[in-house]
Amino acid sequence: MKKYMLAMMAGALLALGGTAHAEKTRVGFAPEAYPPFWVADANGNWTGWEVEIIDAVCAEAKLDCERAPVAWEGIIPALLGGKIDMIMNSMRINDERRKVIDFSDKYYEVPTVVVAAKSATVDTTPESMDGKVIGVQVSTGQQAYAEKNFGASASEIRGYNTQDEVYQDLAAGRIDVAIDGVVAMNEFLKSASGAECCESKGVLKRDPSTLGEGYGVGLRKGDDALKAKINGAIAVIRKNGTYDAITKKYFDFDIYGGD
Repeated sequence: MKKYMLAMMAGALLALGGTAHAEKTRVGFAPEAYPPFWVADANGNWTGWEVEIIDAVCAEAKLDCERAPVAWEGIIPALLGGKIDMIMNSMRINDERRKVIDFSDKYYEVPTVVVAAKSATVDTTPESMDGKVIGVQVSTGQQAYAEKNFGASASEIRGYNTQDEVYQDLAAGRIDVAIDGVVAMNEFLKSASGAECCESKGVLKRDPSTLGEGYGVGLRKGDDALKAKINGAIAVIRKNGTYDAITKKYFDFDIYGGD
């Protein structure tokens, strides 16, 4: 009887250990192309800078991560509802989002730029936006910045579900101005349609209240153990050269934005 009970206990412990080992950390991301951060091949496999950084952070934190696609506008509700465990998808750290979720330390930060047709007399001032239609992706820092700084002068601030749709309408002349991070916008300007139509009109002034304090991992409030693991992993890959090795594959400038 004693041997039977010991065997049962051993089996239960083994089962518990197996369950813990198999538990995955679901990393939420919006399944839309955002080169060079997110690039999908014909089979739907994702590559890119942020994909590699996710893999490096999860490996260093010893987390068994799986990427979970979620529409951008529903990504915070998915986190709060427990459908995903963290958001690692170029989400800006700002006070508005801090009201509902927590953030890791930043893992990158880049300037935000204004882009328009080459012939357009537009810059980064509210006066130059007078009567213009500005395209932004919804639920982003760019949308918040445009509404705060250009809402009184622009004829419309038009929201799009994806940044690709913003670029398409800019190239087609359906909007006058687009606002986005310099890295993704550079990719657009190197494309056939972007190179033909448009150019950068300047870098927006840093505004932490809308454009945030860099990009961090979105987490549920109170999930302190996971936050500590993520912050520790970010610090380690920054220190041991992993971060720089990945970054040099995609960029020829500093994407971290200082310490």
